[in-house]
Amino acid sequence: MTATPAPTPIELVVFDMAGTTVADDGLVVASFLAADEHAGLSASDADRTTMLDYVQETMGQSKITVFRHLSKGNEEQAQSANKEFERMYSSLVAEGRCSAMPGAEDLFRSLRDRDVKIALTTGFARQTQEAILGTLGWEDVADVVLCPGDELRGRPHPDMPLEALIRTRTSAVDAMMVVGDTASDITSGVRAGAGILVGVLSGAHDRDQLTAAGAQHIVDGVADLAALLP
Repeated sequence: MTATPAPTPIELVVFDMAGTTVADDGLVVASFLAADEHAGLSASDADRTTMLDYVQETMGQSKITVFRHLSKGNEEQAQSANKEFERMYSSLVAEGRCSAMPGAEDLFRSLRDRDVKIALTTGFARQTQEAILGTLGWEDVADVVLCPGDELRGRPHPDMPLEALIRTRTSAVDAMMVVGDTASDITSGVRAGAGILVGVLSGAHDRDQLTAAGAQHIVDGVADLAALLP
């Protein structure tokens, strides 16, 4: 009889930010509406409804990629909309309209105590990510902080989890856990070969969407993650 191999110990947890470790009280939608008004992405109420449906569907993905779709390939319009989105979101964050998800900071401390590395990832631009980290006092929380850029594609591509794995010198992809509230977060982890994929119900997508994307575990929030660590 062949023995069942022991689970690979988790060395790295790759977290999404907004909706997973950060509560932002609808700021993403508010900022998309501001971007729409600024750049004229929608021509009618029906267009705006369709836009918001797409925004919800693509939560977690690189925002400039989303705006390129909404602008139908008009790069100037997409860049203008993205700039306004990031400006508005950063402004709202600076007003204090974001907070740590319940249990997130306790979980970070627990992972530190266990010598598990932490990566924070987002679909926002660097300036917005830094605004969130600054508002929460999280500048030193993570071993790696990543966002889409010239060298890294955003979700659902596997670039950010794999980059986090390389930078933290994690021994193998199955020693990595990926945690997020959107299908794109989970798909990114699947494509990166993560050993554990966890969907949280504190953000944009529901149980069915997260499971369909490949989540092996579904929890109400990050406070419930500790029990999943082998």
